[in-house]
Amino acid sequence: MKFTGGNAISLSLSRALFCCLIGLMTAGCRAQTSSLEAAPVAASTAVSPAVSAQDRKIEVLIRSQFNVPINVSVTIGPTANSDIPGYRSLPVTFSRAGKASTVGFLLSDDGNTIARLEKFDIANNPANAIPTENRPIRGNPQAKVTIISFDDLECPYCASMHEELFPAAAEHYRGLVKFVYKDYPLTDIHPWAMHAAVDSNCLAQQNGDAYWSFVDYVHAHRDAITGAGHDPQASFKELDRIAREQGEIVKLDSSKLDACLAKQDTSAIRASMEQGDKLNITGTPALFIDGERIPGLVSQPVLWTAIDRALTEEGVTPPPEDQPNKPAQPATPTSSSPPGK
Repeated sequence: MKFTGGNAISLSLSRALFCCLIGLMTAGCRAQTSSLEAAPVAASTAVSPAVSAQDRKIEVLIRSQFNVPINVSVTIGPTANSDIPGYRSLPVTFSRAGKASTVGFLLSDDGNTIARLEKFDIANNPANAIPTENRPIRGNPQAKVTIISFDDLECPYCASMHEELFPAAAEHYRGLVKFVYKDYPLTDIHPWAMHAAVDSNCLAQQNGDAYWSFVDYVHAHRDAITGAGHDPQASFKELDRIAREQGEIVKLDSSKLDACLAKQDTSAIRASMEQGDKLNITGTPALFIDGERIPGLVSQPVLWTAIDRALTEEGVTPPPEDQPNKPAQPATPTSSSPPGK
């Protein structure tokens, strides 16, 4: 539980507000409906003449403290009774383009202090229980550290992060970590991302190596798949061609693969997207390293620092920075198929 306050108006960083504004501070792909900066300035952002001087002071401070974009409307109050002696609850609502998010603060009875009370359920943190059953694994399946990436195959930032993870990080941490990708296609801005996710899952149903080869290829050839004409139907055909080609390389059941590609069942992808929504994901890439969230595209030093921290907490010594880890025993498979395959 966290409680902060002071003799003057003060604020602690609200988790809800942080989730609203984090997209403005990190590089990554974001759909227009989930980014506060995507819509034009709306007339409703104008401050009502009836707003009190105190409310205006609070709004100005919040805007300056958290760099709230000018196209986001901030509404203060009204206050209500709270469970904290000497304080009343103070809702602050952030809205834009018909969407709103309310963050709860506390206002002292004398009106001179704002505080924030927030509780976090350690035992039920969803970031520590992201389901990965039946997902292809790259790296050592028995590794203690798991790196989960919510990925959009059409996202350029995801492609850059993919290059950071593979082959550099995979080689540097060989045998010490495992990588799992989850689907989070931003269909509002990426017309073929959902189709690509379905095709990748069709391959994963039969063979993990085919899945990873497809992901590698698509991330490296996004522009070619999009094509000069930006025709989604042409992109769909190209994705299916690539999937069939990968299936031929590893000798998959072509009839089963063709049926899956033709069906284009999005249910598994949408389930993954719902899991991402519960984790407050608003853009891609979004990584979770043993539950620690790494939002957006980050540099290799930042990424490796987080991985080293997770390894250390698991009692594993990270490899030296200037050379990859060399396992004493034979290397484990670089990927795995779903159980029973």
